[in-house]
Amino acid sequence: MRYILVGLFLLGFSSSAALAESVVPNFSRGTITAETKSRTEIVETIKQIEYTTGTSYTVSGTNINIPGTPAPGANYSIMTQGAPFQFSETILGTGVAKETWIERKTTQDSTTTSTSVFTQ
Repeated sequence: MRYILVGLFLLGFSSSAALAESVVPNFSRGTITAETKSRTEIVETIKQIEYTTGTSYTVSGTNINIPGTPAPGANYSIMTQGAPFQFSETILGTGVAKETWIERKTTQDSTTTSTSVFTQ
């Protein structure tokens, strides 16, 4: 066993030197083109609920006699009989006053192209 190790050791010193050659490119110019594509999708859902915590009473109109303190069930009357008139009475109690739901999807596509030109 000892003789084998000595032989291998001596064999390592007796090998020939490594030779290397320079590498010379065989082109004079070239181009590289790369293209990247991406898609972004955003999905949004907006839910807005407005609540009222009190009572609201609104009266409006034209050619209507509105008493000094408007209230539900008040005695409203037409001022000029036979003339056009408009009357609106709104009572808004506590609870949900308004709901808004918005759903939208936004898609964005993008393409990036890059070109590299090199010469020697």
